[in-house]
Amino acid sequence: MGSNISTFWENLYERLLSEKMKERSEKVIIVIAIAGFFIHLILIILNKLEIFESSYSSSLLDNPIAAIYTPFSFILVYEVYLLVYFLPKSITIYIGKQYEIILLVLIRRLFKDLAQLDLESSWFSSKDDLQFTYDIGASLIIFGLIFIFYYLNSKRTSAQKGELSKREQTQRFIETKKRFSVLLIPVLLGLAVYSFGDYFYEVFFSASHRIDSIKNTNNIFFDEFFTILILSDVLLLLISYTHTSSFRSVIRNSGFVISTILIKISFSTDGILNDILVVSAITFGVVILWIHNLYEKIEVPSDT
Repeated sequence: MGSNISTFWENLYERLLSEKMKERSEKVIIVIAIAGFFIHLILIILNKLEIFESSYSSSLLDNPIAAIYTPFSFILVYEVYLLVYFLPKSITIYIGKQYEIILLVLIRRLFKDLAQLDLESSWFSSKDDLQFTYDIGASLIIFGLIFIFYYLNSKRTSAQKGELSKREQTQRFIETKKRFSVLLIPVLLGLAVYSFGDYFYEVFFSASHRIDSIKNTNNIFFDEFFTILILSDVLLLLISYTHTSSFRSVIRNSGFVISTILIKISFSTDGILNDILVVSAITFGVVILWIHNLYEKIEVPSDT
């Protein structure tokens, strides 16, 4: 019975998260992103010609630059898939993908900011211009922090990785993470369909047009997505306690959860506070990984 269940989960994993499926998904997303770009561009042209009208046109249907927003949205969905793909393989790469996603969210917002720049008034008196300044500065800092994060991860020696493989990343824990990944795929797919479907309905068909701000538009799907990530990370953290007695690893994983929670909190803010929270969250994760690596270089009595 146990063997049949394991085979069932392994088959599901191969169907949803294999290397072949990853490559196939990448090709599909590229096609969809290109198609989405041209569709968005056509809607902007129709709006300019007053053939298609929407009270939402001032933000996403008024400037051709805003058309870049749509393909970036699909690329972000693929990044979410990659995040789940890397979950069973490496906790640090999994966290790094979370940081990449929030950076892409900011980059996507920059394209919307560009379409709303006010070059006629004083730069510092325009809310949109200030938002663009905050976002472009935060994007540069976060890009650098992600590089440092991956650099710190790559500095771990193969011997240390082997030790971690035996003591923390046991085969049983890897199997648990694989099952977790398989369960996350339909949940995130359903959330994406619902979130984007509801958004497009509000923009193009609803009379209320409730979605009408940079913050709300940029947070579609990702606010709820990071809530699911927090729950997943906490569950993985609790499960990891049964597979390791290493103090440094427990603190590292706990720190990563805190970093994810800070990113989630940032979605409820706007302006410079939003960027400060995101930069602080990723900085915290980088520092946690750096200190964890220092621990690996010394012998700690409690870890033996």
